[in-house]
Amino acid sequence: MAFWKEKSLAQLTAHEWEQLCDGCGKCCLNKIIDDDTDELYYTNVACKLLDDQDCQCVHYQQRFNFVPSCTKVTIHNIAELTWLPDSCAYRRLYLGRDLPSWHPLLTGSKQAMHDLGISIRQKVINETKVKYLEDHIVMWPLKDCE
Repeated sequence: MAFWKEKSLAQLTAHEWEQLCDGCGKCCLNKIIDDDTDELYYTNVACKLLDDQDCQCVHYQQRFNFVPSCTKVTIHNIAELTWLPDSCAYRRLYLGRDLPSWHPLLTGSKQAMHDLGISIRQKVINETKVKYLEDHIVMWPLKDCE
């Protein structure tokens, strides 16, 4: 059953909500917002807890203990999280779009997402190794493919 087509985001169970995440890891990238223009810039600098091979948080259930500033995406804050990439399933569904064809719920695995270069796999630097975020601004997180 394509639960994301049958239910609104507000009607999803906690399990269904978690399944919507494609696991790309882009939400765990450090971002810069220009103070003068409010323009958002993505970097290739990842949270210290992000595994760059499987694109998952190594302490997902306890992440707030390690990174108190980590943002939990919920139905209550999705409208405010304009920094989520256009490829994000939560953002796409909130904006009335469907899941992308490469989404793991449609393909059965993350491989198509990795093959298309949507994920952070092998593209990031751990934040503990970076001095200036400004030196790591990149465009690839904006890639949507649909």
